[in-house]
Amino acid sequence: MKGRTIALDHYEGREAAALLVDGKLEDLLIEADLPRPGSIYRAVADRPVKGQGGMFMKTPDGSAFLRQVKGLKPGQTLLVQVTGYAEPGKAIPVTQRVLFKSRYAIVTPDAPGINISRRIKDDDARDEIMVVAREALAEAPLPENSGLILRSSCADADPEALLEDVLAMSNLARHVLSDSGAEPELLVEGDGPHALAWREWVEEADLDTDAGCFEHLGIAEMIDDLQSPRVSLGASGSMVIEPTSALVAIDINTGNDTSPAAGLKVNMAALRDLPRQLRLRGLGGQVIVDPAPCPKKDRKQVEGVLRAALKRDQTETILAGWTQLGLMEIQRKRDRVPLKLVLKGS
Repeated sequence: MKGRTIALDHYEGREAAALLVDGKLEDLLIEADLPRPGSIYRAVADRPVKGQGGMFMKTPDGSAFLRQVKGLKPGQTLLVQVTGYAEPGKAIPVTQRVLFKSRYAIVTPDAPGINISRRIKDDDARDEIMVVAREALAEAPLPENSGLILRSSCADADPEALLEDVLAMSNLARHVLSDSGAEPELLVEGDGPHALAWREWVEEADLDTDAGCFEHLGIAEMIDDLQSPRVSLGASGSMVIEPTSALVAIDINTGNDTSPAAGLKVNMAALRDLPRQLRLRGLGGQVIVDPAPCPKKDRKQVEGVLRAALKRDQTETILAGWTQLGLMEIQRKRDRVPLKLVLKGS
């Protein structure tokens, strides 16, 4: 199967979206029983956390934690946005920096100005996009002191679709920012898997929305494979991905290849695929990689492969370096629920 395919279906009773590239599962979104990232609450300050500069907030979905607050007192209301999924037993992570994000446009409160993605290089295209955006804002002005970012997806957008998108985001932002309620309330729910797929998977692709498409496209079988810790790397070898309560451990092993370059080949194959595997499995936090035998002279080449793979991945990930024992340390943002926890709750 060549090309890109987006499949929108349900998996074990949960809304789900999958992105296939040349028949390979590239991304996977499955609904979790937790507040969605992007949700906006009217929250009420509850109690400060001494020594951390944070505040626990009351929301209709439970306690949330807001970092780096100044001048906020218990009982005050505040608009906050969910930044990620809460770890088991912990408060919902939220921020005061609320954004209104859609397929083509992002409204940015407290950051005025209209900006077009730098990825759009063509001057004529940029001018046309700006004309459409200004037309939309003439009909639905942005909230005071707010700005607009026009995403790279605008490059191929239908002008009418772009106009409607900017109108919708501007109207939503103005409505939410004018809120004056006093009790905890969910004002905007974050996007589910189908809406998120439409918003983020913007490259041209075939769309399959038939019920049961996960089965006939083989996606259900691919999801089953993700529940095994072992990842086959063909003749090169394999890697084992095992999350613990403290970190995610990655063990890379050579296969039947006994050549002097066996370790280098399997390390490169594993690290090239590692961001995809972590994304599909919903894993983040501290990641420790135990590579196959890797002399110091090969480390720069191995790092280069991983950095190139991370550039194609949207999740914020930092390669911290090597330990004295020759392990690779990686820090990855927790922006998804681990797949096993999602399916466990089904």
